[in-house]
Amino acid sequence: MSFQEKLKNFFKKKEKPKPTTIAGKIAEFFKQLAFAGIAALFIITFIIQNTRIPTGSMEDTILVGDFVLVNKFIYGSSSPRYIPFTEVALPFFTLPAFKDPKPKDIVVFEYPGDRDLLEPVEKNINYVKRCIGTPGDTVLIVDKVVYVNGKEFWKPTFIKYYRGQYGSYLRPVPKGLAEPRIFPKGMDWNEDNYGPLVIPKKGMKIPLNIYNVEQWRTVIDREFGKRVVEIKGNAIVVDGIPVSSYTFKKDYYFMMGDNRDDSMDSRFWGLVPRDAVVGEAFITLFSWDREIPFSELFKLLGSIRPDRVLKLLH
Repeated sequence: MSFQEKLKNFFKKKEKPKPTTIAGKIAEFFKQLAFAGIAALFIITFIIQNTRIPTGSMEDTILVGDFVLVNKFIYGSSSPRYIPFTEVALPFFTLPAFKDPKPKDIVVFEYPGDRDLLEPVEKNINYVKRCIGTPGDTVLIVDKVVYVNGKEFWKPTFIKYYRGQYGSYLRPVPKGLAEPRIFPKGMDWNEDNYGPLVIPKKGMKIPLNIYNVEQWRTVIDREFGKRVVEIKGNAIVVDGIPVSSYTFKKDYYFMMGDNRDDSMDSRFWGLVPRDAVVGEAFITLFSWDREIPFSELFKLLGSIRPDRVLKLLH
């Protein structure tokens, strides 16, 4: 045998004999099924996942019933944080990000919880909103118009407000008329006249005293993962240490829905930490009427909106 033939045989892939018995075929089937499951889990965990839109806070950019694909690796994917179908936390790691969220991005993130709660009542719940403010930005809303760093923020193509009886916009909630649910707690702001609010960034230092502690109490507690902020007389104590200032440990983002008057967002429940960001929503896979039950399958399939199949999101 020539050297060329020996070399060819050396590199030639030997085909694995196919199983001939029923037991062998069954074992091979489940082996292939396991490999497919592992591949699907890897893709869903680190690359792309599908999320269903249950509310109208992003209408008409994203509709209720849309199934949206989320690019997870662009912001840095993380391994699972909870055991599937449970709220049992797992140690996790995060892959390097290609970029951080920027203004105008449609961002999917883990809901951080209501304004005054340390953590959400239900964990591992994803929200989707428009990124408005990034770490260090100053957000201001004047009569429904959003300004970031002193400049009017870009208006989404499908931005939406409630309309009055004759088609005109409802008047904004007047400045100084405080909304008790607003973030931060205790400010005389509302959803239409809000701020200015400086979005915290990692390493940013703020004074902390009895006059502003309630505004930042929950954000600070969440950074420690437990209740650490106390008021003792006129002194502020963080994790047992008296302080007069606080330095943030994380970057934060301000999120709003395009359906501005029907969106519970950062104006109400607060800021999104960088490690809660899941990915960027980039395309609608398909869409149907989610009010129709699966028991009426043909009616459900008939409700699919053809104009939203593989529709890119902006």
